[in-house]
Amino acid sequence: MSTQQAAGRYAPSPSGDLHVGNLRTAVLAWLFARTTGRRFLIRMENLDRAVEGADARQLADLASLGLDWEEPVVHQTDRRDVYRQIISDLRASGRTYECYCTRREILEAPSAPHAPQGAYPGTCRDLTDEQRAEKIAAGRPPAIRIRAETTEFTVTDLLHGSYTGMVDDFVIQRNDGTPAYNLAVVVDDAAQGVDQVVRGDDLLSSAPRQAYLATLLGDGPPTYAHVPMVLNPEGVRLSKRDGAVTLADLAAQGVSPERVLSHIARSLGLAATGETVDLATILDRFDPDELPRAPWLLHQEEWS
Repeated sequence: MSTQQAAGRYAPSPSGDLHVGNLRTAVLAWLFARTTGRRFLIRMENLDRAVEGADARQLADLASLGLDWEEPVVHQTDRRDVYRQIISDLRASGRTYECYCTRREILEAPSAPHAPQGAYPGTCRDLTDEQRAEKIAAGRPPAIRIRAETTEFTVTDLLHGSYTGMVDDFVIQRNDGTPAYNLAVVVDDAAQGVDQVVRGDDLLSSAPRQAYLATLLGDGPPTYAHVPMVLNPEGVRLSKRDGAVTLADLAAQGVSPERVLSHIARSLGLAATGETVDLATILDRFDPDELPRAPWLLHQEEWS
């Protein structure tokens, strides 16, 4: 971990505009950082699909709610050489192996004895030289997997307590040569001094893998806070299909960013019904121990 002042962060994928659920998580990440004396950073996790201009719109939306952050905003695509060097070092130390499996082959493969549900079965872990030569001759480009030395790892979460989850031989470089998310996020957090990760609780199950890799790389894993999601009335993860859920959509209906922020605050127990609040007020009232643990079910009529 870097010796610079500790930090929290919000790390969206610029694949489109942020919806209310994304914005709520960003507000929480900012609150956790600001109430603990940490720097607050924004990182664009754009190794996968990115929509042109989405990053700028996301930053504008965050600013319209009153959030501020330390510059510069890091884009993962600018750090490919860093990830590739880490992957090269892991390969040189024997910590990885090449995997030629397709997704279908992984799904259809029998699980390894005593392996957790959903774990990679280790099909390519101990290929012979002859078997590897056959795979190469078939022209299938390999992914790179970490050679995990454990099947589980425990993390500390401020909302969920001690959480133990699966660690398998997860991918750190995809077969198209792209560094995988599970590697990039760990490398970036360590480089930026991030020791507090606040994000949606749909990502809780990935934390043990990432914390294990951080330990393997010589960095202490961060403290996590996996916060409740925002769901539609059917209890499904919120998406653009649910109507007016972005600031642009809501603005077209006459809903201001101030109203959105106040609505988010009410969902967190930080504002009364009908009360308009700003970030300074929310910051003064924030107590992570009092945060709701259940998802927020968002109904469109709430904006009227």
